[in-house]
Amino acid sequence: MGAFKQKEILRSGNPAPGFRLQRLQDGATVADRAGLLRDGPVLLAFFKASCPVCQMTLPFLERIHRGHAPGAINIYGVSQDDAETTREFCAEFRISFPMLLDTEESGYPASNAYQISHVPSLFLLSPDGTVAWSLEGFNKREFQALAGQVGVTPFRAGENVPEWKAG
Repeated sequence: MGAFKQKEILRSGNPAPGFRLQRLQDGATVADRAGLLRDGPVLLAFFKASCPVCQMTLPFLERIHRGHAPGAINIYGVSQDDAETTREFCAEFRISFPMLLDTEESGYPASNAYQISHVPSLFLLSPDGTVAWSLEGFNKREFQALAGQVGVTPFRAGENVPEWKAG
């Protein structure tokens, strides 16, 4: 019996795959990667509502979303859940950045294109359409470095934030 090698998520320098997903807020379809990148760099945050590490991570992303300068970064959640579950998640964790639906019903087209095997998985896309940075799970230092690039401090003094959490 042979060992199974798990695929790795896309890393820095790889072309960012295009996809067509429905936006939660209005049901419209996002046409392609270029459409998302029109206003600058994009951070895609793939998650599942039932994932405890996602429940910890996305509120920190919300802090980056609320605190960054316009055009510095555009954050999109990519939910692997249906619309109702995603809305409930956003309400419970007070998430206001745009959500895209990458559902089981649709065959997870974006998750498969980005080779997601664990959530959360984050991808920073450069305006040229390449992956500039990626992270699977949660890593405090990596997260702080990303937030620092857009002038935001994601963690508050005295907050108990783990150094690392697997997705």
